[in-house]
Amino acid sequence: MTNEKSEVLLKIQEKYHPPREIVEKSWIKDYEKVYEESIKDREGFWAKVAEELHWFKKWDKVLEWSFPYAKWFVGAKTNITYNCLDRHVKNGKRNKVAYIYIDENDYERKITYGELLELVNRIANGLKSLGVKKGDRVSIYMPTTIEAIATMLACARIGAIHSVVFAGFSEGALRTRIEDAKAKVVVTASYTQRRGKKIDLLSVVEKAIDGLDFVERVVVWDRDGDTLSEKGELFVDFNEMIKNASGECEPEVMDAEDPLFILYTSGTTGKPKGVLHTTGGYMVQTYYTAKIVFDLHEDDIYWCTADIGWITGHSYIVYGILANGVTSLITEGAPDYPDPGRWWRYIEKYRVNVFYTAPTAIRMFMRYGEEWPMKYDLSSLRILGSVGEP
Repeated sequence: MTNEKSEVLLKIQEKYHPPREIVEKSWIKDYEKVYEESIKDREGFWAKVAEELHWFKKWDKVLEWSFPYAKWFVGAKTNITYNCLDRHVKNGKRNKVAYIYIDENDYERKITYGELLELVNRIANGLKSLGVKKGDRVSIYMPTTIEAIATMLACARIGAIHSVVFAGFSEGALRTRIEDAKAKVVVTASYTQRRGKKIDLLSVVEKAIDGLDFVERVVVWDRDGDTLSEKGELFVDFNEMIKNASGECEPEVMDAEDPLFILYTSGTTGKPKGVLHTTGGYMVQTYYTAKIVFDLHEDDIYWCTADIGWITGHSYIVYGILANGVTSLITEGAPDYPDPGRWWRYIEKYRVNVFYTAPTAIRMFMRYGEEWPMKYDLSSLRILGSVGEP
């Protein structure tokens, strides 16, 4: 490592002024004023945001701060899935579409908030039948699909701590994370899709858990129904597990400081480190940032192109977005397959209003030139977001 300072060659301080009709409908009319309020009365500011969500018991204290430790909404009780699902279903959004899933062949599947709640409850009851309880760790090694998101929510429903591992990681990377979390159950899919091929995931899991005696069950979403016929008792068929499970499951009452999930760092500077996120503060922060940064409104169609294996996917595909009750697109496969028009085609077809992607994807599409996006009607777009990258 060198002590020399890096020179920043590109400095941009230009302000973008959106059209008046967007400003008039936006949640924040004066950013500087809101920022000043958040600094002047930090606890009052976040208490006001938290009031927009449901709590089984309100907090005794907004913040306990003893650097470097912070506890948010001390004494409060809630469940993040209640705020992501039940709250909307009870407020008339049962039949509103929560997710539109699309694969590389343009196969489309929609699921409403009511249907998602029932699926989450079935998975939650299925996990309970395997002995999973509050505080147990569950590793999830799945592509960004409705089943994967529902499994994350099912863990949160019963107070289990999920640890999602990016489905592109090797068996070694997966094993490290399963072993460190001491996962009681691993949930995976038989395969994922990429560039027209089926990428086997189950064999990666089998190798990763070899010799890990604390793993009691491997739940497999058998996408074609022909993968588990010769597997042993360790393996459980996801579809069979939920088939006769009840669609009702009361949410576990969680303390605001109870763990929600563990997500591991990339490991590029050493052993991956498990970062633990707790329930209350994370729920409030992701709800609010999703709402104001992306200016989410009732009828918006939102699309974040991230993977659920990363914190962006956790926060801005799952928890923060569902808490706001909007409709999201999720896709599986390569962004430029079967052709570089795939993403632009979906923006046109589904009239996407808010599009959140990454510099890596933008650079890739730049190589294809302007001709591809120019083929499509992208006039529905109102907000463009770009995630931070190293």
